[in-house]
Amino acid sequence: MKSEKIPIEGMHCSACAISIENALRSMNGVFNAEVNFASESAIITYDESKVKLRDIITQIRKAGYDVKKERVRLKIKGMHCAACVQAIEKALLSVEGVLSAEANLGTESAVVTYTHPADLSGLKRAVKEAGYSVVSEFSEEEAAKVLKKQKLLFMFILALAVPLVIGSMDFLPISTPEVLSNPFILFTLATPIQFLGGYRYYKGSYYSLKSKVANMDVLIAMGTSAAYFYSVLATFITHGPLYYDTAALIIVFVSLGKLLEDVAKKRTGESVKRLMQLQAKTATVLRNGTEVEVPVEEVAVGDLLVVRPGEKIPVDGVIKEGHSTVDESMITGESMPVEKKPGDPVIGSTINLDGFLVVEAQKVGKDTVLSHIISLVEEAQGSKAPMQRLADKVASIFVPTVLVIAFSSFLYWVSVGQKSLSFALLVMVAVLVISCPCALGLATPTAIVVGMGKGAENGILIKNGEALEKACRVNVVVLDKTGTITKGKPEVTDVVGDVLELAAAVEKGSEHPLAEAILKKAMELGVNIPKVEDFRAYPGKGVVARLNGKIVAVGNRKIMEGAELDEWVEREAKRLEEEGKTVLFVSENDQVKGLIALADTLREHSADAVQELKSMGLEVVMLTGDNQRTAWAVAKQVGIERVLSDVLPDDKSREVKRLQGEGFIVAMVGDGVNDAPALAQADLGIAMGSGTDVAIETGDIVLVKRDLRDVVSAIKLSRKTVSKIKQNLFWAFIYNLAAIPIAAGILYPLLLPPAVAAAIMSISSVTVVSNSLLLKRTNLKKEELKEKRR
Repeated sequence: MKSEKIPIEGMHCSACAISIENALRSMNGVFNAEVNFASESAIITYDESKVKLRDIITQIRKAGYDVKKERVRLKIKGMHCAACVQAIEKALLSVEGVLSAEANLGTESAVVTYTHPADLSGLKRAVKEAGYSVVSEFSEEEAAKVLKKQKLLFMFILALAVPLVIGSMDFLPISTPEVLSNPFILFTLATPIQFLGGYRYYKGSYYSLKSKVANMDVLIAMGTSAAYFYSVLATFITHGPLYYDTAALIIVFVSLGKLLEDVAKKRTGESVKRLMQLQAKTATVLRNGTEVEVPVEEVAVGDLLVVRPGEKIPVDGVIKEGHSTVDESMITGESMPVEKKPGDPVIGSTINLDGFLVVEAQKVGKDTVLSHIISLVEEAQGSKAPMQRLADKVASIFVPTVLVIAFSSFLYWVSVGQKSLSFALLVMVAVLVISCPCALGLATPTAIVVGMGKGAENGILIKNGEALEKACRVNVVVLDKTGTITKGKPEVTDVVGDVLELAAAVEKGSEHPLAEAILKKAMELGVNIPKVEDFRAYPGKGVVARLNGKIVAVGNRKIMEGAELDEWVEREAKRLEEEGKTVLFVSENDQVKGLIALADTLREHSADAVQELKSMGLEVVMLTGDNQRTAWAVAKQVGIERVLSDVLPDDKSREVKRLQGEGFIVAMVGDGVNDAPALAQADLGIAMGSGTDVAIETGDIVLVKRDLRDVVSAIKLSRKTVSKIKQNLFWAFIYNLAAIPIAAGILYPLLLPPAVAAAIMSISSVTVVSNSLLLKRTNLKKEELKEKRR
């Protein structure tokens, strides 16, 4: 019997508490459940042998509620292969209260979601018991020290291995000192290599077997031990052939491979390190009129910061004094400096180029745009792509299968093949050491780490591995018109009739961009704007209010249903709509008095981006609330051939669902606010930010800058990354399918010496990581799009 107190989210009243209690009490093994609405918690008494805490939490979720949970990313030391990933996940999931755990070999980390009673110390303890350790993020100096230690150890075992190998070879063209051929000298040279160079593999295999998960360490430890102890037996008792050189060379080659692999893996995470290096270290704060230099961590919201030309803007804020241009390329990927004036927002870590600025801090610490980006990229790099599931399934049975093949090969050559014991032993060792679960474990995560890092450097934030894969399969891209294809800043171009005063009065209560444009025009012309009563807004239609006892309506045709439309009004509306302008009708007591036409400027590179998307084999669809004539006028300017017009804001997700019903895999591109339901409905949601307001929580891919060319770059990057993952997985599978039978002797009399097998195995892992690193060469420069179109 066990009792746990669990914090619960989503309760609105006491009835919710009763609903959860009933759901929990219905479970077999739950003796009692008391849910307290006031404290938002539940005390549950249950039998651990019949029901697990994870099942109880699942039941709470099924009832429509959730538990309060924490999410943490642990940096883990000691991971070598895909089996290590499984061992760590298994250990973490065994902790009571852990809801999910995803370990990643590429980033050597694990992302854990947990609730009470699990805590950080419990998670660390579980990882330690599995034979690994949770460490703090290494600084560059610490990482260099670790790498130096590995190099020194390698040089030491190599120095011992060279004379050992020379002394073991009797076919060299030159005579070797007789002392080196002495079995006792060979034993003396081999023993430090076996137990110092091989310590990590013995330690890893011990904890692996303790966790009931066999990994690569088990294969190396067994293979080298078989050769070493057979030689020890021959040295002191049987006086048979010696294989010290075999065991030593296996450890040398595997250690070299791991060293090269670690160096290569270090390079995969360079993009995040570069982002971290962008962060300002100090800030100049105005306190009581005096400039004081402080660490950036001490800057508080509301502080006034002095930023001189050439300095980094320390945190996110708004300019209070001064004019300048700011280099935002490190965040947005925009190469051209951006003009800034009082009232404009600025992003922390961007560079003030040529003006003296006073900036008010608005977001500090982990709340800044750059901190959000770093956090998002780190979490995304640690995520798993669906493609990794196949590799994980294979890895779970890989080592046990190899062990069976190795022992079967040994028995075959001793009995059926009628070979000597030493021959069979070498075949078994070759099978053990040539098998490579490392390549399987590294195939997906290394490509994801490099690909997502490359995206982050260019203002493209891919939120997880699943989004990466989905982007690769997309065949239709839906673009919201306002703010995506166009700038989202409409201007009044035509006023037909004496209606500007009426329209401005009613629109004063609205926050719609069209309302802002009308008010701006009225103020420019000095129009008197009277007060209205009974203001009401109708999304996707317009606004209505009472002015001087009369009902005034401003909006599109939908809000004018029942109003009288004269022939001249229809004629003027048609003309303006055919010019691509948005037409608003203004009526007074159901009598249309005139029109106001507005135009929204196209974004500079919209047409280029649309053409590039089409050249990639994608169908491009425009989605808008504008009427058909206006929508088609805009669509023709950018080369879009399918338009969904007259769509109300609430109906955008329905249109996306309809496209999915036609068999399309849909990517929806919008601003992440008004389009949130459509982004959620789409197979892939792409939210376009504005640099200072990155919609981190919206969409599967977030574009820091409002530039449609980044949609092209995001899909291209996803395709190339997934292609690398497929290449890596193909190599890892084919390598093992071919190498293991050859090592087992299927091509006899052609045999594979164990030392050569170890070298080939090491090369396979390095090959996978190096292939992923080629993604760094992916060219995402936007200037190329325009050149191609020309």
